[in-house]
Amino acid sequence: MDVTVFEEYESSVRSYCRHFPAVFAKARGSLMYDENGTEYVDFFCGAGALNYGHNNPYIIGKMIEYLQSGGIMHSMDMYTPAKREFLDVLENRVLKPRGLDYRVMCCGPTGTNANEAALKLARKVTGRSNVWAFMGCFHGMTLGALSLTTEKYARDAAGTPLGSCTHIPAPYMFPELDVIAYMQRLLDDDHSGVSKPAALFMETVQAEGGIYPFPAEFLKGCREFCDKNGILLVVDDIQAGCARTGTFFSFERAGIKPDMVTLSKSIGGVGMPMALLLIKPDEDIWQPAEHNGTFRGNQLSFVAGKAALEYMLDHNVEDESKRKGQIIEDFIKNEILPLDSRLSYRGIGMIWGIDCEKLGGDVFSEKVVDACFSHNLVLERAGRGNCVVKLMPAPVIEDEILMRGLNILKQSITEVIQGIK
Repeated sequence: MDVTVFEEYESSVRSYCRHFPAVFAKARGSLMYDENGTEYVDFFCGAGALNYGHNNPYIIGKMIEYLQSGGIMHSMDMYTPAKREFLDVLENRVLKPRGLDYRVMCCGPTGTNANEAALKLARKVTGRSNVWAFMGCFHGMTLGALSLTTEKYARDAAGTPLGSCTHIPAPYMFPELDVIAYMQRLLDDDHSGVSKPAALFMETVQAEGGIYPFPAEFLKGCREFCDKNGILLVVDDIQAGCARTGTFFSFERAGIKPDMVTLSKSIGGVGMPMALLLIKPDEDIWQPAEHNGTFRGNQLSFVAGKAALEYMLDHNVEDESKRKGQIIEDFIKNEILPLDSRLSYRGIGMIWGIDCEKLGGDVFSEKVVDACFSHNLVLERAGRGNCVVKLMPAPVIEDEILMRGLNILKQSITEVIQGIK
């Protein structure tokens, strides 16, 4: 496979291709194929953008129909049939049955655009500039979203101070700390040095932070804290949403209703670019064009997004996430943890992490990922120091392919452990 053009002309900022040095040419479901026809099991899933699999036939079919119909492809934020049909399905088949009442803002092509919009709107609604976010979070790489993100490597690349955000210890960091009480103390203590925020931003499952699902009771506590203090609660469901945790929204397990929700990745169906901000109606105080972008509302993304929602509902993808998530957890507990007592794991639904910190950290986890790739399994790492091997298969993956990938993972961890003894 010739990679000369990439290495000669593409920016050195490229990253995933360094871990997976193949030229991928085709894909279907949870299988990818390089130019030589070699087959790979995909546990990476486009970082969560391919919850319905590569080239899902139903979604692709709807896109082909639209392309062949001569439907408008670009229209800024003007009215179109594609947008109308997407909004109708989202509101009437997803939001309302869940008791959720949100206006939908089309923000742009990628998740950080939605978080930037949420930041701006939260400040506009409350008149306050500071925001709070949890340590271990990842909310995007543009400057506003990056001010929330805590990863040092990403923040150091900004080249400018990142402010107007106070980072709160995540609930797993100090088990003895009552984080809700800590946040209340910051507000009540006139010597805390921390200003009241416009919003509390959170991922209910910190993915890049190392696969940490926040307990449902903690999520409820955050909702109550925000209500008590007049703070907006913003849930970033960009990676954990779209049925990955076993419900369409990751916060449903706690029975809470955020003030705002950001969505991207799999809301575009098969990797089509789309990002949305869901807003409670009384907080939708935008003036026309106060926040805009040339590609807010890609028409083909609306088509793919509508088809994806239909597929999700018609094929019980939420229940499949729960069922297959149990398969993954059982396999980790029964087949992988016994390989070495220093391994641990965390996860929910179809997002899991195997923590290798006590086995050599990032050196060990990198060897595992490399060994997996050598055996034709694609997955990545996450967490502090990249110590966590991250499993994120598509919720629609076939059981046989899921088990094939899990057995490759076990084989790879076994090989790396034997290599260090």
